Amino acid sequence: MGQDLGADGAGAARDQNRHFQISSGEARKAPWLEVEDRRSGFAEKMAYLEQVVPNLRQTVDLAALTDFNLVAAQGGFSRAARFSGRSKATLSRRVAELEQSLGVRLMDRGTHTLRLTEEGRALHARTEGLLAEITEAGEAIVFGASVPRGRLRVSAPVVFAHVALGRIGARFALAYPDVQLEIVADDRRVDPVEEDFDLVIRIDPAPDERLVGRRFLTDERLIVAAPSLPRLAIEAMEPGEIPVGAVVLTAMPPNRLWRMRSVEGGTLTMKPQPVLRLSSLLMVRDAAIAGAGIALLPKLLVADDVAAGRLVLWGVEDTPPVEIWALQSSRRLVGAKVRAFLDVIDQSFPSRVFVSQN
Repeated sequence: MGQDLGADGAGAARDQNRHFQISSGEARKAPWLEVEDRRSGFAEKMAYLEQVVPNLRQTVDLAALTDFNLVAAQGGFSRAARFSGRSKATLSRRVAELEQSLGVRLMDRGTHTLRLTEEGRALHARTEGLLAEITEAGEAIVFGASVPRGRLRVSAPVVFAHVALGRIGARFALAYPDVQLEIVADDRRVDPVEEDFDLVIRIDPAPDERLVGRRFLTDERLIVAAPSLPRLAIEAMEPGEIPVGAVVLTAMPPNRLWRMRSVEGGTLTMKPQPVLRLSSLLMVRDAAIAGAGIALLPKLLVADDVAAGRLVLWGVEDTPPVEIWALQSSRRLVGAKVRAFLDVIDQSFPSRVFVSQN
C-alpha cells in the first residue's frame, strides 16, 4: 500500500469493475456464494485436475491421489499412518497403485527416508490444494454450508494492514476460533496461488482475469501539514502552479502536480518541491507531523492525526476515489473461512468509506 495509496498511485482500475467477475454492486448477492455455484465450481476444479493429470478419470483413483498427498505432506508413510490412523501397508499400496497408473515414480523410498521425485513434487504442488478445495466443496454441497475452519492467509498493503487489519483480525479471531488467521503486511503484489494466500487486499487493482473479488472500501487522499506551517492564502494566489515545500515518496515522478480542493472552497494546483524523500507512507506521515513540509496522504492513515490536531487539513486531492478490493484466485473456490472474513470486513466498513475510530 506504500505505493498504491500514495500520491503516485495510478488508480488503474477505476471504472473497471467489469474486469473482475464480482462487482462491488453485486457483492452481497454474489452468485459464487450459493450452493448451486459450488456445484459448478466443483465441476470446474475436477476439469482442471483432469488437465493436470491426463486421462484422470480413466487412469487415476482420486482416493489414491489423496493418500499420496497425505504421505507427501507428512514426509513419510509412518507419520502419515499415525496421522490418519490407517495402516502403513495400505498407504504404501495405494501410492504404488497411483505410480503404476501414471507410469512414473513419484517417491524414492529409502530405509529411513522418503524423497519425492521431480514428478512427485510437481503432482503434489499442483493437486494438494485442489483436492482440499474439492473436499470442502463436497462438504458444502452435502451439508448446505461448511463451517469456517483451518488456516486462512491474507496479504495486505502495509499501511492498510497497520491501520485496520489488527482490529479486524482480532474481531475475526474471537468470532471464529477454529480458523488460524495469518495476515502478512507486504507492499509487493503477491501471487495468491504461488505464495499460498487465500485472499489479497489490493489498492486500485489493475484488471486481472486471474482474480475475482469485490470492492469493500473507498478512500481519498488528503493534503495535510503540521499546525506550525503557515496556510496558503488561496484568495491571494495568482492562477497557475503554486510551489510548496513537501515531504514526498521516493517513487514520486518529476514534475508531479497536486490538484487540491481546498477546505475554504475553490481548487488550486500545487507543484511539490521535495524537501524530503521517503520510501514509506508511514515515514512521510511522521515527517509531516514533525513540520518538514506538506504531504499528500491517505485519509485512512491521517484521519486520527487531523482529528487530534497533530495535522491540519489543507484540502482533498481532486481525483476519483481510491478503491480497495478483496481478491482471490479465480482458480479457487470461495470457502466458508474466506466468506466469514469478508463478512467481518464488511461489518467494519458498513458505509464502504473509511471512518476514523477516534
